Amino acid sequence: MIHRILLIAAREFRQIAATRSFWLTLLILPLAFALGPIATRFMDRSNTERLMLVDRAGGGTARVIAERLRLDEGRRAMAALGRYVGRHGLERAAPGAAWTRADRWLGDADVQAFEQAGGLRAARAAIDRVRPADVPAFEAPEPLVELVPVPAAVAAAPAAGLDRALRPLLDAKEKPLTYALLIPEGFGRSPAVRLWSDGPPSAALVQTLQGVLGRELQTRFLAANGVAPALGASAAGLAPAIAIETPTRDNARQRVLVRSILPLASAYILLMSLMLSGSWMLQGSVEERGNKLIETMLACVSPSELMYGKLAGTVAIGLSMVLTWVACGLFAAYATHGAIADLIRPALAPVSSVGAVATIAYFFVAGYIMVSMIFLAIGATADSMRDAQGYLMPVILVIMLPVLLLVQATIRGAGGVGVEVLTWVPLWTPFAVLARLGTGMPGWQVVATGVLLAAFVAVEVVLLGRVFRASLLGAGTRPSLAALFAMMRRSK
Repeated sequence: MIHRILLIAAREFRQIAATRSFWLTLLILPLAFALGPIATRFMDRSNTERLMLVDRAGGGTARVIAERLRLDEGRRAMAALGRYVGRHGLERAAPGAAWTRADRWLGDADVQAFEQAGGLRAARAAIDRVRPADVPAFEAPEPLVELVPVPAAVAAAPAAGLDRALRPLLDAKEKPLTYALLIPEGFGRSPAVRLWSDGPPSAALVQTLQGVLGRELQTRFLAANGVAPALGASAAGLAPAIAIETPTRDNARQRVLVRSILPLASAYILLMSLMLSGSWMLQGSVEERGNKLIETMLACVSPSELMYGKLAGTVAIGLSMVLTWVACGLFAAYATHGAIADLIRPALAPVSSVGAVATIAYFFVAGYIMVSMIFLAIGATADSMRDAQGYLMPVILVIMLPVLLLVQATIRGAGGVGVEVLTWVPLWTPFAVLARLGTGMPGWQVVATGVLLAAFVAVEVVLLGRVFRASLLGAGTRPSLAALFAMMRRSK
């Protein structure tokens, strides 16, 4: 009996593996890993905006704007350093330094202290002293704004002729100018300034310019009313020093997200591979019924052997795809460097234990058997793909929609009654458990749902097996739901 089941499984595997769609699907993820960095390198464009400051009010305002932009870029670099250090556990590079913490707000004083201590150069050197060889080097973020020197033609152009002088720079094909800001000679007596843009301006940049120019107007107003310029500048620069600390919640949230990457990916892969392999098996079963090949097969094997062989072959096809994708993911994580490895490697660490791997494997295989059995029963009752669609589409919608909502809720960190209910309904238990593993699902729930799922799969195989055997040689009209339930009640 086992030998005949294995023969049917091998035939089912070869039949599906011989199709072009199987190989195209199998190679999608490896090609994405291989071509992703190359495509990014050739297709990515710089997001840096080029700003020209034309200051005809003495030059002081342009210097203040440049200083503000420099401090903002320093804050972005320090924040990126904090995320990098936290992701790879490199806090020992500079214990207590502001740039090793991603959970605090960085003020101007922090940026100035960072620059006085050597800035990015010193931070990279400190990181390199403790960075393991398999951890990629830190890459500083691309600056948001680059200041462009004022050409002589623009500096000498009268106010009325600036439009004509700036137009070639804004329309240039190579490194076009993004913005040009004119601070007129009468700035202070009048608040008017002009901003040229090659498109809709950035809201963040406009807000930054408004803040700096507003403080400059305050300083000039106070000076015009008898307040010393230095005192006016100090008064205009007064701002609350808010120390923002988020030491626990944000770190916990980040850890949960990292821990959830692999379980959520497992739930998505299970759903996707089930839909693909199930549809291939269903199409093959319908073709066998249409070609009357099923009668020839039943002359050599029993209906039960045929059912178990097809089920084993379908599960083998799905697991072969998954194992191939997992192998490609492990190769990308540990044998390559770059953004993909930087994302995958931390996600594998929380689920590297034997228990976590065994849990994921159990619910993955059990879920595969459960849904594949449904596809197998549909294939046995349908004479054509049109008939199969009558059962297939409702089944796919019933499985997919709650799972997609469940995964989205898990990403948001939401729980509640809905997630608990999906966990205990066997049809969605594999997806719910895989999605929730990263959030710290209680161990007793994992064991209890695993036992419940095993019992459900056993009952399902018995009941749908009766439908499969009773429908193998049936032809003509599609059985109604009442007829299907009647088949399930028959023991022979």
